[in-house]
Amino acid sequence: MNSKVQSLKAFLAGAGRVALVEVAGTKGSTPREKGAFMLVSGAAIFGTIGGGQLEYMAIDKARQLLFSPLEGEMAAKRPEGVGRGSTRPKKMSSTAAATLPGGFAAPSSRGRGVSATLDVPLGPEIGQCCGGRVEVSIRPVDAALEAELIRNAEAEEAQLPHVYVFGGGHVGQALASAVALLPVHLIVVETRAEALEGMPDTVETILTPMPEAMVRQAPAGTAFVILTHDHALDFLILAEALKRRDTAYVGMIGSKTKKATFSNWFLKSAGGSEAEFARLVSPIGGDAVKDKRPQVIAALAAAEIMTALVGRATASAAPPKSHGKVLAG
Repeated sequence: MNSKVQSLKAFLAGAGRVALVEVAGTKGSTPREKGAFMLVSGAAIFGTIGGGQLEYMAIDKARQLLFSPLEGEMAAKRPEGVGRGSTRPKKMSSTAAATLPGGFAAPSSRGRGVSATLDVPLGPEIGQCCGGRVEVSIRPVDAALEAELIRNAEAEEAQLPHVYVFGGGHVGQALASAVALLPVHLIVVETRAEALEGMPDTVETILTPMPEAMVRQAPAGTAFVILTHDHALDFLILAEALKRRDTAYVGMIGSKTKKATFSNWFLKSAGGSEAEFARLVSPIGGDAVKDKRPQVIAALAAAEIMTALVGRATASAAPPKSHGKVLAG
């Protein structure tokens, strides 16, 4: 399994001089939020601040600071408080933006310490029509900043919501490929070793004869998606998931007949309740789009799962409502 932290470490280890390009402030409508960042080296980038001309301009400026002796010398000679680190961008044609400096040699040493700030209006003058304004800070990555970036990435990764996909068949494979692109920790659980072959390298896989046991071990806020090759196994896993009260999402692939059969078994033989059964999402991805191709089901289900995860996170972050009276005085 290859995580984002591992990718970040690999980029930093092999990039040579690197600049951190970070969204330091926003006003109005912007492509990314404050705190979004990317790393820029002479030949590659890691991450994004939203794309478009804004990103091209930031990449260009970052490479100037890293590799242009003249830029470094001029920045070092600017008096304090007089235009230091501030650049008003000029209009950049799409042709110029597409031919940024590249292919620089990558020395083993980090940047020379020069930093800059871009204050960019997202209007027609740069070929974007978001209407907002973005302040972008650019600074070289030294050893201390590199360590901080890795620590932050590790902390962020530890907080990612978990998604458990039970079943690595055609839909399971397609769903794993779709969900692997999202900011989640994805685990695919199977009883068949061959069904786990070909999974994306960012996906954790678990081979076990008792997949229902994985439900009990999952952290709170997990999304469970059940689509194994065996309906009886689906029911066992689903019963475990529905009896947990701390899940973000519980979904099962299937037809109305399969759902009705599960309902009858769950309520009469598995000790389930109507309230627990009501939390089941089936079929996954909804029934508005009448298309049973695995890739289509996966796309719809991935959107549904992410909506549930974000909704739960937003609800958890909301301040508690006050029901008491506010006393003046």
